[in-house]
Amino acid sequence: MNRSAPLQPRRSKRRNADIEQWDVENPQFWENTGKQVATRNLWISIPNLLCGFAVWMMWGIITVQMLNLGFPFEPAELFTLTAIAGLSGATLRIPASFMIRIAGGRNTVFLTTALLLIPALGSGIALQNAETPLWVFQILALLSGIGGGNFAASMSNISTFYPKSQQGLALGMNAGLGNFGVTTMQILIPAVMTIGLFTWLGAGESMTLLRDSGTLIGRIEAGSETYIQNAGFIWVVILIPLVIAAWFGMNNLRTITPELKSTPTAFAQVLGLYGIGLITAGAGLYLYLPAPTGLGILNPWIAVVLITVATLGLMRIMPGRIGENSKRQFTIFKNKHTWSMTILYILTFGSFIGFSMALPLSITVIFGSATVEVNGVIERVSNPNAPSALTWAWIGPFVGALIRPLGGWISDKWGGSIVTQWIAIVMVFASAAVGYVMMLAYQSATPEQYFLSFIVLFIVIFAATGIGNGSTFRTIGVVFNQEQKGPVLGWTSAVAGFGAFIAPMVIGDQIRGGTPEYAMYGFAVFYTLCLILNWWFYLRKSAEIKNP
Repeated sequence: MNRSAPLQPRRSKRRNADIEQWDVENPQFWENTGKQVATRNLWISIPNLLCGFAVWMMWGIITVQMLNLGFPFEPAELFTLTAIAGLSGATLRIPASFMIRIAGGRNTVFLTTALLLIPALGSGIALQNAETPLWVFQILALLSGIGGGNFAASMSNISTFYPKSQQGLALGMNAGLGNFGVTTMQILIPAVMTIGLFTWLGAGESMTLLRDSGTLIGRIEAGSETYIQNAGFIWVVILIPLVIAAWFGMNNLRTITPELKSTPTAFAQVLGLYGIGLITAGAGLYLYLPAPTGLGILNPWIAVVLITVATLGLMRIMPGRIGENSKRQFTIFKNKHTWSMTILYILTFGSFIGFSMALPLSITVIFGSATVEVNGVIERVSNPNAPSALTWAWIGPFVGALIRPLGGWISDKWGGSIVTQWIAIVMVFASAAVGYVMMLAYQSATPEQYFLSFIVLFIVIFAATGIGNGSTFRTIGVVFNQEQKGPVLGWTSAVAGFGAFIAPMVIGDQIRGGTPEYAMYGFAVFYTLCLILNWWFYLRKSAEIKNP
C-alpha cells in the first residue's frame, strides 16, 4: 500500500454507516480523516458504555431503597438481586468479545444499548408495586447484566478505530469514563427518587419510607415520600437519545468485519451470542439459588465454573464464524500466563466491581441496625443514627474509577508487576482491617461510631483496585503478543466480572450468619495468594518473564 496516498474512508453503497477502507497506521489518513471518525465513535461510545455500567450496577442502590420501603424480602434475598446482575454481566462478557468482528461496531453498540431499555423500563414498572414477586426482580436483574457484557464489545470496537500508538489513551478513556457509570448511578438514582418526575405519565404514585434514606446532600427521614420507580425510568429517558446517536453517528468498519451481511442478520448474531450467555447464566442460577426460586444444589464457586465452561462450549460448537472465532481464541488457554493474569485481574477489577455492587446494601444492613440486649436476649433493632448508604456508597467507586489512569501511568514508569505487588499488600491489610471494623459495628449498640473507619478503609481498597486495573493491563501488554492480547483482555475482564456475583453473595451469606467480618478475612486470604502468585511469575529472580 502506498503510505503517502491519503486514503478516504470509502463507505459501502449498501449503508452509509459502513466504511470499507480504514488504515489508521497511515499517518496521512489518520490526520486527514481517521482521527475525526475515531473521535466521533469514541465520544458516542463512552456515554453508551457509562449507561451500560449504570444499568448493570443499579440493583446495588435499588435494593437499599427496597429495604427502606419495607418490600417483603429478607436482606439475603435482596443480595441475590445484585449477585444475579453481577453473574449475568460477567457471563455475557464472554460472547460479547466476539460481536464486533461478526456483527460490526455500529450494529453491536446500537443493539446492545437498545436492549438496556428492557431492564430499565421493566424495573420501573415492577418497582411501582411492593407486592411484585421476587422472581420478577430476579429476571430483570438477569437482563441488567447486558450492561456488564457491553464492556467487552465496546472496548473491542474502540480498539479498531485507533492506531497502536494511541490505543492506550482511547481505551483508557472508554474504560475509565465508562466505569464512572457506577458513580453516576449511585448519585443520580437517589436524587431522582425524591421527585415525581414521571407521575404525569401515570408512572405510579409515591411510597412512604419506613426507614431513613438519603441522597448525596444528606439524610431523608423516615415517613418521607419517595418514587423508587424512577430508578429504572430515568435510564429510559437517557438511553433513547444515546441509541439514536449510536445508529446515526457510529460506523461499521468493513476491514474488521469483512463478511458483514445485512443489518437484520447482524442483529440476529448479536442476539444469538447474548442468548447463549443468558441461557447458561440462567441455568446456573437455577441450580444455585435456593428454593422456591431454584434448586439450591450448587455453591457459587461451582456455579461460576460450570457457567463459564458451558458458555465457552456452546460458543465453540456453534456453526459459522462464531464457532470458528471461538476455536481460535481457545489457544490462549494453553498459555499459563492467561491463568495467572486472570487471577490477578480478579484481584483488581473483580474487587472493584464486586465491592461496588455489595457496598450499598452492606452499609444499610450493618449500620442500619444495632445489636442490643432485650430481656436477656440479643436482638438486632433499627439504628436511628445510621448513615445512609445512598449518601456515602458512591465515594469508593468514584475514587477507583478516577485513579485508574494514574495506575497505568505509574506502571509505565515503574513496571506493572511491582505496582500490582504493592497494591496487593495494601488490599491484604485494608480488607482484614475493614473486616475487624465490620465485626465491631455489627456487635455494637452504636455501630455508627465505626462508620468513618469503615468507609475510609473501603476507599483505600477502591483506590488500590483502580491503580491495580492499570498495572494489570500494563502487564498483559508486556506478557502477550498482539494476536493474543485482545482475547486475553476479553477473557480476563469476563472472569473478573464474576466478582460482581461473588462479593455480594459471600458478604450476604456472612451477614445472614452474623459474621460479616469472615467475608473480608476471606478476601484478605485471597489477596495474599495473589501477592505470592504475582511474585512467583513476574518478580522473583528466576521468573520466566521479568516485568518489574
